[in-house]
Amino acid sequence: MAERTWPALVAEAVGTFLFFFIGAGAIVVTTVAGPGGPGLVGVALAHGLALAVLVSALAAVGSGHFNPAVSFAMWVAGRMAAARAGTFVLAQLAGALAAGLALRAFFSPAAWGPTKIGTPALGSGVAPAAGIAIEAVLTLLLVLVVFGTAVDSRAPQLGGLAIGFAVAADILMGGPLTGAAMNPARWFGPAVASGALDNWYVWWIGPLVGAAAAGLLYRYAFAMPGSTIGLQEEAEGTLNAPEGVGHDEHAHQHDEDAGHHGHNPMAPPQQGNDRA
Repeated sequence: MAERTWPALVAEAVGTFLFFFIGAGAIVVTTVAGPGGPGLVGVALAHGLALAVLVSALAAVGSGHFNPAVSFAMWVAGRMAAARAGTFVLAQLAGALAAGLALRAFFSPAAWGPTKIGTPALGSGVAPAAGIAIEAVLTLLLVLVVFGTAVDSRAPQLGGLAIGFAVAADILMGGPLTGAAMNPARWFGPAVASGALDNWYVWWIGPLVGAAAAGLLYRYAFAMPGSTIGLQEEAEGTLNAPEGVGHDEHAHQHDEDAGHHGHNPMAPPQQGNDRA
């Protein structure tokens, strides 16, 4: 377990660092470039494309979460052990803080100051309670897409593409309202690096509530008897494993067990992979 855990934690930290360096960096560049900068669409694309390629590239090493809300949802859905989810969150926060500090070091205060290194903030007229609700809904969409396209073995595996699209769509709608973090670490890194800690609870409560809702939906409403929500156990595998990876190994072990202990072909299918 330990041999598999360390590469996964490193992948989570590195992936989160790169994701936020590109995403938050695009917000800083908007200030530097002025009217010719990327704007809202460019920021949405920077986040979405960065996440899509990083999930596709690193999910085979770790799990490709890069988001405490996703790891929390995996635990809520029974796909991940609490201790493992906790270590993932720590790795993600470390990567996020490293990204915030790197952007602060690479850009002048005049560049990162106006946006606080891309720290999510409430838009004009948006109350904290409304911000929490908006973040919850945005995160619900994101985590449902994660479950539906990268975890549920019944769905076609789309790698990080659909997840990146979900992030981009959420930013296009919610960016002007809350910054569309959908991710406590997305707030944590630049906020700590810049000292912009106002209304911090919005970007913790909102995403975690939305993630919990998605996890509960998949655990109790969307699961089918005999199905496996997850290509492999999160404790042993990846978020976006190719079709058949993990199942072949489990099937082989199941065949061996049947050979030794007998097998009733009329017995109901086992759930399998219920716990991480």
